[in-house]
Amino acid sequence: MKKIIIKYLNDSISDDELDRLKVWIQKPKNEQKFKEYVRINHELNGLNTKINTDKSFQHVLEQLHDTKGSSAGRLLNVLKYAAVFIGISLIGYGVYKGGTQNVYLPDVPQIVLQLEDGTTQIVEEGQSMVINNAAGQRVTQLNQQQLIYSSSDSAMTELRYNTLKVPYGKTFGLVLSDGTKVMLNAGSELKYPVHFIESENQRTVYLNGEAYFEVAKNEAHPFIVETHDMDIEVLGTTFNITSYTDDDKSYAVLVEGQVAAHNKLQAQSPLLMSPNQKVFFGQDELEIKAVSVDKYIAWVQGQLIFVDDSFAVIKNKLERKYNVTIKNNYKELNDVNITGTFKDESFDQVLKTFQTYIEFDYTIKNGVVTITEPK
Repeated sequence: MKKIIIKYLNDSISDDELDRLKVWIQKPKNEQKFKEYVRINHELNGLNTKINTDKSFQHVLEQLHDTKGSSAGRLLNVLKYAAVFIGISLIGYGVYKGGTQNVYLPDVPQIVLQLEDGTTQIVEEGQSMVINNAAGQRVTQLNQQQLIYSSSDSAMTELRYNTLKVPYGKTFGLVLSDGTKVMLNAGSELKYPVHFIESENQRTVYLNGEAYFEVAKNEAHPFIVETHDMDIEVLGTTFNITSYTDDDKSYAVLVEGQVAAHNKLQAQSPLLMSPNQKVFFGQDELEIKAVSVDKYIAWVQGQLIFVDDSFAVIKNKLERKYNVTIKNNYKELNDVNITGTFKDESFDQVLKTFQTYIEFDYTIKNGVVTITEPK
């Protein structure tokens, strides 16, 4: 579909391709993806155009959805509108050759599923399909925004693992074969059995990153989430665990139920958690404190909530949500504490909000955000 979008913007799309694009873009997720392609291109080139991208795209999308007068000739006028929009953004970046627009659409990071046989599959959001392994055997079902694993294969006698990798800028869900629901945050990776086996004493998954779990209850088979520095053991509960290897410390918050936290770095008795508690590393040992869990699980609803958090803490969360790299050359910013809630705001809007706390300058180019001392 990426090639068709490029043709769309270059006015070289055929009638058949245009029909395919019209059908494809009717799905909200595809519409958002189309908008994302162009917006990313706009942002990666570090432009400061005054164009209102939301209104411009809304105009294009409304006409694409319009089913009156289906001729490609009529709709190509709409395509020209979009192409002109991109052309304005790209002036001065050497993309005009002999008066012809060569529109560059950068690759959007993809969600990747590594199967038990070592093969990989790109997970296309918004699609519904069966995913098979190299031998043609059914592995899982893709249903729009989540993978669903079946519990029907009770004859399996050995554990076989899949690994789901979610890039920066995205979140994705899955339902494990025992019915446990998992939502993975941006920049996260989860390794898990295709099917849990009755002969195993426990259900174990391996996390690098952040995930929200609604664990199916099974007292005979505790559910274990292993990370690089701590394990969470549950029977049936809802909790969030954050354990990125590039973060300083891991932590977990409990929404409901009860869990036991195990320290993997040194000998320590397991800590039992109750709802609205957070387990985290103090010096070397795990500690527990009472918290409001809303802040920690807001990402599941697409939100970022900061409550008196320093920019040094916020930085990694912004990089994952917006798929950017932040270079902060203004060290005073690290010590500024920020409170705010963000959901649909663009990255530029978030930074402008931060500028109400402390003045700083920034540039965005090729996905790299450079923050400097104000002039």
